[in-house]
Amino acid sequence: MMTAPVMNSPVLQNRPVNLFSDLLVHHMGANLADGVSQGQAGPDEFRSTPLWGVGQRLFFLHDGRTSDLLQAIQAHQSAAGVGAGGISYPPSEANLVVNSFNMLSTSDQQAILDFLRSL
Repeated sequence: MMTAPVMNSPVLQNRPVNLFSDLLVHHMGANLADGVSQGQAGPDEFRSTPLWGVGQRLFFLHDGRTSDLLQAIQAHQSAAGVGAGGISYPPSEANLVVNSFNMLSTSDQQAILDFLRSL
């Protein structure tokens, strides 16, 4: 992703934007579903938040339910199931990534957490 070719400041024109995000809406499964639909996003769908600045955040997830980055990663794992209001949800699209993270060595997991905290 690049900044616009014409901006108020020439320094910011045509520069890469390192969001570490796809800015898309993803199914996160029953565990994170809040039952709220906004626009075309369903009750278990959330827009990928840019990771830029994640190291300065005090709370994580859409509702701020944790201050622990590792817990936030683990919370993205969710099988298909029934969530709030008895609604059935598909599995989280993040399951593959969370499983891959969990298979890493403890030191590699820590390296990823350290990287995220540096953003």
